[in-house]
Parts: sequence; structure tokens; C-alpha cells
Amino acid sequence: MRPTPRRRLRAALLTVVMALVALFAAGLARPAPAAAHDATSTAYVDVRGTGTRVEATLDLEYDLLMKSAWLYAEAYGAKARSEQLHQLEKNADAVTEYVSGRFAVGHDGSACAPRPAGEAGVRTRGTRPFAVLTLAYACPGGADGSYTISSALFPDAESFVHSTQTIVHYDIGGQRGSQVLTAAAPTLQTAGHHESHQIAEFFLLGTEHLLFGLDHILFLLSLLIGARTLRNVVRTATAFTAAHSVTFLLAAAGVVHVPGAVVEPVIAASIAVVAVAGIVLRDREGSGHWRLPVVFLFGLVHGLGFAGALGIDKSWSWELLLSLLSFNVGIEVVQLAIIAAVFPLLALLRRMPAHRWVLPALTAPIVVVSLYWFVDRLAVVA
Repeated sequence: MRPTPRRRLRAALLTVVMALVALFAAGLARPAPAAAHDATSTAYVDVRGTGTRVEATLDLEYDLLMKSAWLYAEAYGAKARSEQLHQLEKNADAVTEYVSGRFAVGHDGSACAPRPAGEAGVRTRGTRPFAVLTLAYACPGGADGSYTISSALFPDAESFVHSTQTIVHYDIGGQRGSQVLTAAAPTLQTAGHHESHQIAEFFLLGTEHLLFGLDHILFLLSLLIGARTLRNVVRTATAFTAAHSVTFLLAAAGVVHVPGAVVEPVIAASIAVVAVAGIVLRDREGSGHWRLPVVFLFGLVHGLGFAGALGIDKSWSWELLLSLLSFNVGIEVVQLAIIAAVFPLLALLRRMPAHRWVLPALTAPIVVVSLYWFVDRLAVVA
């Protein structure tokens, strides 16, 4: 007897589901980092000045910077803030040489000469220490003209991280704006930088953050697995979007500040809570009542995580608002794409007799991964 199209469809769905389970299980065997984005790095730079005098303040991951400058383990392994400051002072020449060789400012086609300005500092972004360095640039030429800013910080060739992004905010020579520099587009020209470029760059940054932010994707998948109808999906997705948009904008604009040491473990815990509740409570009458308030609450926390990833530390301006909105729209587009792709598959799966064990089988790896992240992130804080 030949299998019917419906049977073939069910078999294909089961194959896809089991492949996903195997993929998650394989991921558990790998040593996962404390955060879901550690394979890449983001540098944050604020450039300001007028005429021939320009100053750049760079926030760079401390341990990555010390490794990239080829310093000893005692330098990049320092954990205490006082020891990190000591190592930055002790290795100031090597650190300055590394940074000034990979971050450059130009004026009217000529390179500006860098020198260290002030003492280096350390501050925390998310759960990681960042070295704060300031370079003063003496630029040739007159007071007028255009500027170029280039970044080749932490390139793939150094093999410590990949796909480094440098988020630059500048206010020099009467021109201001923001741009994301990458290996494919390492240079910005202030004279030719328009708002349309800024919108596209931060939109792309938002899409990449959600696509490569496994913790946020697992939270979204947990919501979808626990949602029984399209109405449930629309309501929970709306609650999550509204919540994380509010805290993202407030935190990125500096109105609200919650340490990453608090935010990151709570994000991990939220995945486990929603995943378990979606399976345990799915068949209970009135179980949907918990979803909106819980999802909204956790959405507020995820918004803080989005803001921490963007890492903007600027006073409010229209340029800042434009960057934030573009980044947030990028997140929403990917979120909607995931919902559109996954929910129809889950809806078909629920019509199959095997759904009672397949859905828990999908949920189990999500719970295990999120609990692992929770413990690991608490350990980083401790």
C-alpha cells in the first residue's frame, strides 16, 4: 500500500522535528559561552573634535584586547578591576600600539597622528569588562575639511573572534552621526554619510543580533511551542514586542539602567520558565491567562538585553533615536519571519498523534540549554 500524501507529509515533519532535536542535543555537547554572542565582538567608539584636533574614546573587550596585543596570561586573565587597571597601565605601550595600528582617523586624505590621552579605565558592559581608552589625534591641514574613520580592530585573521563590528558615533567638524564598521565596510567618510546609510546599518545590526542571538530565538520558539492558536501567537508576540521595545528604547537612551549581571541570567531563566509552562500547562483550562503578563514581564527584561547588546552610551538626540528605531525594526522583522516560518509547521504537527511526545522532545533541549546558560551566567557574575 502506497503512503498517502498526508502520511508522507507527516513523515517529513517528523524527520524535520527529530533533526532539530538532534541539532539542539549536539549543541549541548559543545562548551557554550556565558552569553549567546561570544563568538563575535563589538567595539564602541565615540569620536569628537573640531578642526585639526580629534579625540576618540574606545570601549574594547578587556580580555580580547589583551590577547590580541599578545600579552601574557596574567594580563588577559586578570579578573579584579584593580588588577585589570594595573595591567592596562603596565602594558600601555603595547595596547596603544595595537589599537592605534587598527583604528585610524584621517583628515582631507591625510592620516591623523594618534597619541594616548589620559589614563585607561575599565567598565562593565553586560557581564563583560571593557577597557576604556582615549586617543588624541593631531590632524594635518586646515580647520575645515572632511574626515575619515577606519576600524580593523580584532580581525578574523587574528583567530580570537570573527565578524567584529565597530559602532562609531561621531561629532566632528560640525558633522554628526553613527555608523557600523565591519571588515566588508571598514571606513566611513563624514562628508558622504547620510541618514539613509545609518538607517540601513542599524536595521541590519538589529536583524543580525536576533539571528545570531540564540537566547532570544529560543525564547521565541518556546512561546510558539506553547501557543495553540494563531490568536495566541498574535497576542503573545504583541505583548513581547511592546514590552521589549519600551525597555530597549529607555535603556539605550540612558533613562533606565539595569546591570547586565542581573539581566543576562534572568533572560536565560525566562526561556526555561516559558518552555516548561508551555508544555505543562498547555492542556489545562484557563492556562492561557498566565501567558500575557508573564511574556510581557520577560519582554521587559529582553529589551534590556537588546539595549546592552547595542551598547550605546550617548545623550538623547534625533540621531540616537533614528539608530534605536532602525535597530528595533530589524529585530521585529526577523521575529515576524521566524513566527511565519515556524508556527505553520507547529500547527500541522499538533494535528498528528505524535505531537504529545514530539513537542516535549523539542522543548527538553531548550530547557537544558537555558538552565545551563543560567548557571553559567551566575558563575560569571560570582
